[in-house]
Amino acid sequence: MNELMGNKPIRYAVLSVLVLLSLFLLTKTWDQAFGKGQFEPTNAITVEGSGEVSLVPDIAQISFTITESATTVAAAQDSATKKTDAAIEALKKLDIADKDVKTVSYNVSPKYDYSQPCSPGMICTTVVSGTPRIIGYDVSQSIEVKVRDTAKAGDVLVSLGQLGVQNVSGPNFMVDDEDAAKAEAREKAIEEARAKAKVLAKQLGVRLGKVMSYSEGSNGYPQPMMYTANMKSGGVMDARVESAPSLPTGENKTTVTVSVTYEIR
Repeated sequence: MNELMGNKPIRYAVLSVLVLLSLFLLTKTWDQAFGKGQFEPTNAITVEGSGEVSLVPDIAQISFTITESATTVAAAQDSATKKTDAAIEALKKLDIADKDVKTVSYNVSPKYDYSQPCSPGMICTTVVSGTPRIIGYDVSQSIEVKVRDTAKAGDVLVSLGQLGVQNVSGPNFMVDDEDAAKAEAREKAIEEARAKAKVLAKQLGVRLGKVMSYSEGSNGYPQPMMYTANMKSGGVMDARVESAPSLPTGENKTTVTVSVTYEIR
């Protein structure tokens, strides 16, 4: 073998074969990655369609936060727990199931005093900012309630107001099975896009082929209403409010817009 490789003509021939083989492999690799047909233009048409579904909301979502302050964490927690338990008990009396009452956050935070007391014998005319000191703690618990009987949404708000719960948001009227509503709207949108594609293909004198690409977008539900309980002077909750507010549910609209690209022949 060494004698053969030592022969210049044979060595050149072997090198030539290796070079040709390398070029062949490089060409095959290039064809597979960027081969013929990948960059060739494809005859296609793109159409859009939209579908809309209107449904009466079947659930109302209400959120509230209870915040209590005390000089110690334990005292603040105890006060917040008592008020939260009272609110949950009121919800149970309205036939709100346990599975539809959920804690979404629980926070404990210190309260600071940044003022610096005057030294003995000094007359202070202004408050001097000094090293902050903890003077107490705030404990807050946020609850999310799903009211499946929308007619009771107003009763829930009244019950919370009577207990002194001041941070309430909602109700947000929604359709419980949002996926089903979206699927129905999507089906309508695709049917409209397909009908447009057939008309366009007929006008162009071509035939529709397979679907080459698809995309869609959808809208959301309306933002929740904000509920503010009546307050007496001094910020005390007015527990005399007995009548439930009027809360018409209206209709929620779900809209899906699709874009479909068809191959044409």
